[in-house]
Amino acid sequence: MATTNDIKNGTVLKLEGNLWSVIEFQHVKPGKGGAFVRTKMKNVTSGKIIDKTFNAGMKIETANVDRRDYQYLYQDGDDFVFMDTSDYDQITVPAATVGDAVNFMLENQNVTIALHDGSPLYVDLPPSVEMTIVYTEPGLQGDRSTGGTKPAKVDTGYEIQVPLFLDQGTRVKVDTRTGDYLGRVKE
Repeated sequence: MATTNDIKNGTVLKLEGNLWSVIEFQHVKPGKGGAFVRTKMKNVTSGKIIDKTFNAGMKIETANVDRRDYQYLYQDGDDFVFMDTSDYDQITVPAATVGDAVNFMLENQNVTIALHDGSPLYVDLPPSVEMTIVYTEPGLQGDRSTGGTKPAKVDTGYEIQVPLFLDQGTRVKVDTRTGDYLGRVKE
């Protein structure tokens, strides 16, 4: 058993039979009354986000979550196959668990998978990935002004907004949390 003093970002708590990952937390000591901990948590299985407040020093149950490095190998129907980089064991992760990460996963890319009692909870990608634009409309002469964007399809089939001057075959850096274009990759 842990207490609210042990809460940190990324801690996984067991509440009402569900697993919740702490996104944000704040210890609050008001001038009047007892201290408390305000948290924003995400349900590991459904993705639902809630705000919850705990009294300071309250006992909480933490879940044992093992985060390990894996390499994405290939897609097998609706499932995804990953290889543990330390012992070369392969695991199959269902598409529902992978979620939106599929938009940014390229073969042989390293990811972190959180496991609880041997079952995968979620796939964690690096903050940004390098992708290639496979299709975009050509930019028109004179459209080099700042601020203009156009849709572009990347290796995974995901569509992002890029500046007008970028063409097919250009390597770009993409934010995996928001899907935003971050810049061109220097070859």
